[in-house]
Amino acid sequence: MLRTLILLGVLLVLAPRAHAGATKPLSVVTTTEDLAAIAREVGGNRVTAVSLSKGYQDPHFVDGKPSYLVQLQHADLFVEVGRELEVGWAPGLVSGARNAKILPGAPGHVDASAQVAVIEVPSQVSRSQGDVHPFGNPHYNLDPANGLPMARAIRDGLIRISPADAALFNARCADFEKRLTGRLAGWKQQAQALGLPGMKVVTYHRSWSYFAKAYGLQVVDFVEPRPGIPPSPNHVQDLVNEMKTGGVRILIMEPFFDPRIPQKVSRDTGVPLAVLPTSVGAEDSIKTYFDLFDRMFAELGVALKGGKA
Repeated sequence: MLRTLILLGVLLVLAPRAHAGATKPLSVVTTTEDLAAIAREVGGNRVTAVSLSKGYQDPHFVDGKPSYLVQLQHADLFVEVGRELEVGWAPGLVSGARNAKILPGAPGHVDASAQVAVIEVPSQVSRSQGDVHPFGNPHYNLDPANGLPMARAIRDGLIRISPADAALFNARCADFEKRLTGRLAGWKQQAQALGLPGMKVVTYHRSWSYFAKAYGLQVVDFVEPRPGIPPSPNHVQDLVNEMKTGGVRILIMEPFFDPRIPQKVSRDTGVPLAVLPTSVGAEDSIKTYFDLFDRMFAELGVALKGGKA
């Protein structure tokens, strides 16, 4: 009887701990806030998702912090944009975290671009071209339709590390896809109402290729002469002349670049400047992937109507 009571006591002590372990949320660490937001959509309360970069930062250049290593050490799943967007900072952090679960090729490593139709894959790469991505343009998140393959890649990763939750992850992914598909039609209508199809635009960086393809914009030139190369005075003057005579309707830039040159170009040409968010978290009000495009179209509308975006 004494031995039985002792055994029951041990089981009562261990049972809550086992239950807590079984229901402990999966730790998801992503490189961008877009990916973290989509991971929350797919994982629900079975995950906690944090991003290493902030939505107002340039995701090409992120300073590693000791806290990032701690997060990665405890991560069950690591999700990256891929296509070498984070090549300058993420691989070193992942390898330095010494977490075999999230290394490339491991079940807990997700390349969110795996199921995306990537564009602008160069046939050859040289230093003279600037910071060209050899595996294609990595800014695919700016076509909202690409939220669908991004969510599926995250779902597949979550199922690999927690197959018992496959039904939940499949159901939540399907729900996200249904809601996003419905919103795609609305954003297409907004693009039509703003006259985006066929509109000539200039952008700062080559971030907007997917957005332009999705909504029919013609990107005719860039403030950067080549990716990652600051514009020279001669390039800026040539750009001003081109925009004055070329029917350019709007100049688009990302919020993390120095606005002084784009502002000058806008003043010299009379072409409105729209500083558009490129990620969830770029502003406090942008908390979901849906919020990102709602805000983007709102700012485009203000700029095209002559206001300040």
